[in-house]
Amino acid sequence: MKALLLTHGSRGDVQPFVALACGLTAAGHEVSLVGPRATAEVACSAGVPYLPITDGPLELLNDPVIIEANQAQGRGLRGQVLAMRWFLRNRPRYVDVLADLVKAVTAAGRPDVVVFQSWLPAHHLSESLGVPAVPVCLQPGWVPTPDFPNPLMPARVPRAWNTVSYTFAPMITRLLYGPAVERTRKDLRLPRRRGRHNVLLRPDRQPATVLQAFGRHVLPGTPRYPATAHTTGFWHLPGPADWRMPPSLRAFLDDGPPPVYVGFGSLAGRDPGQTTRTVMAAIRKAGVRAVVATGWGGTTEQEGAGPGGADDVFFVDQAPHDRLFPRMSSIVHHSGAGTTAAALLAGRPQVVCPFAFDQPFWAQRMHACGVAPPPLPQLRLTVDGLAAAIRRSVSTPDLSRRAARFGEQTRAQDGVGNAVQVLEAEVARSGAAPRAAT
Repeated sequence: MKALLLTHGSRGDVQPFVALACGLTAAGHEVSLVGPRATAEVACSAGVPYLPITDGPLELLNDPVIIEANQAQGRGLRGQVLAMRWFLRNRPRYVDVLADLVKAVTAAGRPDVVVFQSWLPAHHLSESLGVPAVPVCLQPGWVPTPDFPNPLMPARVPRAWNTVSYTFAPMITRLLYGPAVERTRKDLRLPRRRGRHNVLLRPDRQPATVLQAFGRHVLPGTPRYPATAHTTGFWHLPGPADWRMPPSLRAFLDDGPPPVYVGFGSLAGRDPGQTTRTVMAAIRKAGVRAVVATGWGGTTEQEGAGPGGADDVFFVDQAPHDRLFPRMSSIVHHSGAGTTAAALLAGRPQVVCPFAFDQPFWAQRMHACGVAPPPLPQLRLTVDGLAAAIRRSVSTPDLSRRAARFGEQTRAQDGVGNAVQVLEAEVARSGAAPRAAT
């Protein structure tokens, strides 16, 4: 089959789709991947055909208003004002993403199936092509379940509202794209119909096949999902086969006990310098060696640290998690879905420092699973708190045992292979695309 994969966002959003593309290719299928220019190298290094589109909202990751709004998460009057400012700044860029997406899909030719990240309104494009649309959820928050509230919600809700809370994410997506979707449908000569904005419905208003790219073993209890929602396990992308660890990094790892890893992902805070000072002081206070990732997440290499870092700290721009994490004693991270999955796969204890969006959910889940101390929100990160959590993560046998057990469970799941089977069955079952209901 010919599969067209559509994604957008940071590296953590694109990398699972690159993993799926590699899995489909290995199974003998033809694949094209559409994603932002900023992360094209992730696909190119894996040999995946990639159609780059505008970076859109990625251009605003370091915008002070966006940073403040992300931190406030809509809490209180000030948070609501910042949320509106976030919306007004971002909306034109989301509209640009949709416009570029239409052009890219047109250029890619007609596929047999369109697989897309759930916040992209790409089901309109698949409807125009007359092929199945399969949304991908990289975190819970899209497919309703009565068993826990939507983790993307910025506020807590009563248990009785669990199911209805899942209207939140689609509502935000619809507001972001607004009239642009209706213009796109008009340009594509698609009819107005009930349920047209719901990515979980086919044009005939039957439930769509959905892929959830995470593992059930880290979710609360046994959540009840519809049969059309397939929770496959995490989608792991191995590091490039030709990647070689820099000699300086290898020498650092070989020159002492396993270090901790510290990396906070792609969401920047207001004061990267303060983040760096807090991390460095906590590392010294905990008495551990560390590999510290620099970049978008707000951690910067201190001036005068020397080549690679100080004696007990090594700074890296980037390195494949699957090659680096198994050599760590603990993983200190922002609890984004991708890094959380990589830490689970490595079977190492974690220290979770969530920032925004789905990160608090994953952080709470890692603590509930017994592989991490209580979460340390980045907005309240202190030297003493981080040092204590690091010491606990590297010196508590129970954390290490549970982390190793979850590592075995995570490695036993073939998330990409399961997703490939679901897509093959979907294309075989669909034959012709379902017709829109009248």
